[in-house]
This record gives sequence, C-alpha cells and structure tokens, in this order.
Amino acid sequence: MNMNSKKVAFHTLGCKLNYAETSVIGNSFLKRGFTVTDFDSRADVYVINTCTVTENAERECRQIIRRALRHNPDGFVIVTGCYAQLRPEEIQKIEGVDLVLGSKEKFEIFNFIDSLEKKELACIYVTPLEKLNDFGPAFSSLPEERTRAFLKIQDGCDYKCSFCTIPKARGMSRSEPEEEAIKQLTELVNQGYKEIVLTGVNVGDYGSKINTNLYNLLKKLIRVDGDFRIRISSIEPNLLTDEIIELVAIEDKLCKHFHIPLQSGSDKILKKMQRRYLSKLYAERIERVKSLIPEAGIGVDVIVGFPGESEEDFYTTKEFLSNLPISYLHVFTYSERPGTPAAEMDNQVPKDERKRRTNILRLLGARKKYQFYLEMLGTKQRVLFEHREKDNSIKGFTSNYIRVKTTSQIELTNKFADFILEEIEHEFVTGQIQKVYED
Repeated sequence: MNMNSKKVAFHTLGCKLNYAETSVIGNSFLKRGFTVTDFDSRADVYVINTCTVTENAERECRQIIRRALRHNPDGFVIVTGCYAQLRPEEIQKIEGVDLVLGSKEKFEIFNFIDSLEKKELACIYVTPLEKLNDFGPAFSSLPEERTRAFLKIQDGCDYKCSFCTIPKARGMSRSEPEEEAIKQLTELVNQGYKEIVLTGVNVGDYGSKINTNLYNLLKKLIRVDGDFRIRISSIEPNLLTDEIIELVAIEDKLCKHFHIPLQSGSDKILKKMQRRYLSKLYAERIERVKSLIPEAGIGVDVIVGFPGESEEDFYTTKEFLSNLPISYLHVFTYSERPGTPAAEMDNQVPKDERKRRTNILRLLGARKKYQFYLEMLGTKQRVLFEHREKDNSIKGFTSNYIRVKTTSQIELTNKFADFILEEIEHEFVTGQIQKVYED
C-alpha cells in the first residue's frame, strides 16, 4: 500500500494523556510518508482519539465524523481511544467509520490497515480489558510541537471511583521504568522541548508496582542536563506527599503548579463517589502547598450534580471552594456512564439543576482566577513563550500557569524570559520582558 504523499488529520478528545498518545500515533504516520494536516481540511485519513469522560461520547463522535467527511467523503475514518475500547459496537454502527481500534491497538495502527478504501462495515480490533497490560509508547514529539511535550509515565488506574469508566478502558495501574522515563525525557530535551508535562491516568500512583514512587522519579528527572522545566499534569490529593511539595518548592526545574482533583466539597458525596480522601485532607494539602509555595497555581476538578447531591451538599462544596486559596476550577456536569455504580444510584439530580449548579461554580472559578492573577501583578515570573500569533502577539505560560501575552520584535518562540506581570486583559496578563534566556 503506497502511503507517500497521503494526508492524515487528528482530532483528540479528553485529557493530556490522550493528546500525548495522539502525537505518538502521528509519528507512526509521519514515518510512513504521511503529511499531518488540519482536521478541518481535506485528508486521506482521519483519526479520532476518543474519551469516556466527555459527556455524550457517541453524539460527539458522530459530529466529528460528519465534520471529517464533509471535507472528504472518501476519507478513511479511524476511531480509537477509551470510548472505542468500551463501546466498539456502538461506534461500528456510526456511518462513515472504517476502523475501530482499542487502547492497545492504537499504537499498532498500521497492523490493521490493509487499504484506505471505505468499508461497508467498520472492522473492530479491541483487546479485552484483562489483557491490557502493555505500557505503549510514552512521549509526544511531533515537529509542530516544539515548545511543550507530553511524557507518559503511568497508565491505567486501580481506583474504583463510582462515576468513572477509565479503569475499564485503560486497565490496571502500571508505570514506565525510571531508566526509560529518564531516557525519554533526555531525548525530548535534546530535541529542543522546554516544557515536559508528566502525564498518566493517575500520575501520583507512579511506581507503586515497581518499587519506586513519583518523588524518586522527579529527583532523577531534574538531574537531566538542559534548560527545561517539568509540569505535573494532575495528582490526587492523597498522593500529593509533603516530600513532593517540598521538592517543587526548592527546584526551579519543577513548575510551581499543581492540578489537584477534588470532585466535591461534601464528605457525604465524596464517600458516595468512593474517593480516597475527605475534605479535611484536601484542605490540608492545599494549605501545605501555599505555605511552602505562596505563588503556586492550583487547579481543581469538581463534578456538579452527582446522584444524591442535595442543595446543601452543593453549597457546602461552593463554600469549601470559596475559602480555599486556589487559582482556577475545571467544572464538570455529572453525566451517567453506563456500567458505573453511580448510574444506578437513586436521587439523580435533574439535568437542568445540574446545569444551574455548573454555571454557579464556573462563575466562582472565573473570580478565583481573576483574584489569583490580581495577586500576581507586579511580580517577576519566568515565562516560556509559544508561537507568534497572526496579530504579531506572542503568548506563553508562567511556571505557576498564568497565561501571558505580549508583543516583541525579539524572537521569543520556545524561549524562557523573565516577565513582569502588569495588567489583566481578559484571559491573559500583559507586561514587560526583562530578560530573554538564549540557548
């Protein structure tokens, strides 16, 4: 099958781990002579990497497939990822799909393509859950992503949260050996990446089955030579140890930023969710971070409208979040996932009430973000700048995850610079460059 001069387009749903794995899939196409193109353009192959966390996965998948086929009705459509692992037969029924690949098969994609001709009925290749024990390729390095790379250090999850389908889609927790993670981070730094995001389903569980832990890995990763920084994508509060916080506090190569899922501020709801902590532990972790790293950016995931969440439970969560020194919220409206205990629970919250509560917390999140930005005005932060925009502005992130924007005649793409934060403009903070760090 001649693949030369063919075009492939990707669409990714869900978490940073999915984006990392899409980049790995992208590299397999590049090695076979494909050109990567924008999803909203004509391509020979469209690859959709799905998620089960996103609401209405099937409807969303149908819409994306229709988008692809509008640009090329003869395009070869591949659907993979967590939704494909869990419900391949549902995807097979969607008109226009040619190939459905499970969580393992997506890394062996060319083993399942015999031609790029449209199929009357999609072919399904999905490894059963109990055989999902491979780790798979671990980092992204597509040519157009020269600033930030995602390094997968962990996959799967042993937790049994009552609302979550991810363990069923990705299998049990497993970790990349330390030596391999160090080797891959070194390769990414040598390729020119300045920010490496450590990703996984449950990153804090890293090393639990290979006689190590995340703290030990971080200590080794920061010894790698080069001008780069490491960002932890997300970490459970019960796995965010004092030693990790203390290491982040003193090491410049570790971003002063934590994303710590909460899900609810009501202990009653946390127990129904089968989370592994209560609100007191969560508050203690936040207080510990801020006591050692006052400028730390802290993001929080919260689920609104979980079964049995009363008005009192909701306002307990709202009050709890209001009193925490956090930086931003990711608010998710609860939606039933087939096969989860939560979907069978009594006292389901009406959907319009879920949306009302979601809007209230999103407003709170906007206020929290503005307040955090306000507190940081006048400070000097080290920013990693990204590509230049059409209006000649250039954007970037601070270590503590503040989005900044400026204009400059100096080429700043993929460079660190000391930046004085001066003024809030919508989602950004503007300011003055003090010093640019050249390679």
